[in-house]
Amino acid sequence: MTMNARTRRGSIMGKRLAAAALAGISVIALTACSGASQSSASTDASSSSNGAFPVSISHAYGTTTIESQPTRVSTIGWTNQDAVIALGVVPVDMPKITDGAAGDSGILPWTEAALKKLGATGDKAPKLHDESDDIDTEAIAATSPDVIIGVQSGISKSQYQTMSKIAPTIAYPGEAWAAQWRQVVELSAKALGKESKGKQVIADDEAAISKAVAAHPDLKGKNASVMYFDTTKLSTISVYTTADTRPAFLEDLGLSTPKSVEKISKSTDSFYKDIAAENVDQFDDVDIIVTYGDDTTLSTLQKDPLISQIPAIKRGSVVVIDLNSKLGSAIAPSALSIPSTVGDYADKLAEAAAKVD
Repeated sequence: MTMNARTRRGSIMGKRLAAAALAGISVIALTACSGASQSSASTDASSSSNGAFPVSISHAYGTTTIESQPTRVSTIGWTNQDAVIALGVVPVDMPKITDGAAGDSGILPWTEAALKKLGATGDKAPKLHDESDDIDTEAIAATSPDVIIGVQSGISKSQYQTMSKIAPTIAYPGEAWAAQWRQVVELSAKALGKESKGKQVIADDEAAISKAVAAHPDLKGKNASVMYFDTTKLSTISVYTTADTRPAFLEDLGLSTPKSVEKISKSTDSFYKDIAAENVDQFDDVDIIVTYGDDTTLSTLQKDPLISQIPAIKRGSVVVIDLNSKLGSAIAPSALSIPSTVGDYADKLAEAAAKVD
């Protein structure tokens, strides 16, 4: 199994987005599209609104001001569409998911279910743009958005500048692909003038997390780390740092971060760090490991002369997540994936915790 763009960046499009440049797009065409009629909104964004406009939102590339409440919302990157939909707004456009649990629809199951509840099916469903190689800005512009939300993304400065010619664009805060699920909800809610609704979404998700944790008291006092193993080349392993959404979600579930991972996280600004296999003895303090793989992954790791020396590997306190399963798309959580999958995730973590001495 090779580490693909989503396992690296927390999304299917991350690695490519970080390197891609939005070349060859006519600024005149984009400006014309952004000025198109916006009279037909995909949802009534004025309902349940408590935000005062204009609002200004700071992010990695400066500050974006939204003059009036958006009615046509486009999302880019990963999980942003779920935050917008959880707030009761149907995007006019959002990314097509091309792997994982989305199947042929290009929409993850919890996202599809939420859209159905909002009546956004058939002709009323969001348009899907492709980000598997580059962001299809022409497709985005064709939907005439009045805001583009990319809180959880890795867009480059040139991409941001190009999209800002289509509509006010919210880039990521801090580091690329590092926005936590609460941040995604909070900033999306601010941009849409739905801050009260945003607080309710977060409260509901936290309630779902609390219920899952309460069902597994054995998780208390344990720690966990998310790692990636290329089973065809075990000379190095990748450790997700505390800057990544996956380890942060483990903390939501009551698991602490191992001291070894905290130390690694302080040594880099990246969301992961590669560690040579001969140095795996530093992970003696890890109780539970979460990784991507299949039915053969754990046995392969347990046969490797170096990797097998990690206590969690040796005793089998490992949660192996199939990338094509619902959890493959959900351990980097979203506003909609949490209530749909957190119980299953907690069950698997509890099974691993039971093997810890």
